[in-house]
Amino acid sequence: MKILHHGAVNGVTGSCHQLIINDQSSFLIDCGLFQGEGSVDDLSIEFNIDTVRALIVTHCHIDHVGRIPYLLMAGFKGPIFTSVASASLLPLVIEDALKVGVTRDQKIIDTCLRLLKQQIIEVDFKTWFDLPCKGEHTAKARLQRAGHILGSAYVEIDISTSPYKANNNHRVVFSGDLGAPYTPLLPAPKAPYKADTLVIESTYGDKNHQGRKQRTQTLKNVIERAVADNGVVLVPAFSIGRTQELLYELEQLIHASAKNSPWRTIQVILDSPMAANFTQQYRKFKYLWDEEAKQKVAKGRHPLDFENLTTINTHSELSSVN
Repeated sequence: MKILHHGAVNGVTGSCHQLIINDQSSFLIDCGLFQGEGSVDDLSIEFNIDTVRALIVTHCHIDHVGRIPYLLMAGFKGPIFTSVASASLLPLVIEDALKVGVTRDQKIIDTCLRLLKQQIIEVDFKTWFDLPCKGEHTAKARLQRAGHILGSAYVEIDISTSPYKANNNHRVVFSGDLGAPYTPLLPAPKAPYKADTLVIESTYGDKNHQGRKQRTQTLKNVIERAVADNGVVLVPAFSIGRTQELLYELEQLIHASAKNSPWRTIQVILDSPMAANFTQQYRKFKYLWDEEAKQKVAKGRHPLDFENLTTINTHSELSSVN
């Protein structure tokens, strides 16, 4: 067994890891885009994919999936395993990435999306599935919830030279990106039972994040300061994950305010069709929310679709927003 890293080594983007089982079989875990200053301009797949039997996608952020179109163009025809929610999100992300960074030719985009949808296989969390493996080994994998964004997972892969001897397995765990504890909407990840080899993200490994209460109070202070002199707060946020967490916290601040509070008249404008699409997906997969969020829904609240929220689907709609 050997692991090659085709990204996220000298930087924190471009996640793409190749787990080599033997000289006939290997698997890719993610195939992401390089982003930021010094990112790679040549997006072609430069490594040999002859032995790559499958791709496993941990989650749908572009730095984990953005090179998938180039992988398909390089001739990859194997299955793309991912969670049920990620299977729903992935075509949306890839379509947007193609339009923004590659081409506006709808025929090319449609061809790529058709191939992608043909190869996606959605799998449930906590369920083992067999990986296509040639040679003397067998391999199976399981997705566990990572709590990072909707559908995000870490991957457990068991490799064996004999399917009949459980103690002959070697377990490799790829973390993907892990969510912090006590974040809104999604439950925190639970640690794996074991790992003989662990490949773990370390993007924020040298930092201590603020607690959720501190972050919410900071947000509240900023907005109240702006509202005091009729100001506007502009928040640039990732379309998947951060936007939905922000909407969730804003709904809570509005709900918890007094009836005569300025909070009750605050307008929240979501000016991003992409973010709006993903927010719909978050609502579609409410069963993946944590218990706190589910309890709010049970009480008739709508954390991602509340009265003060206006969603802009096209720029022409901006004129109707006062």
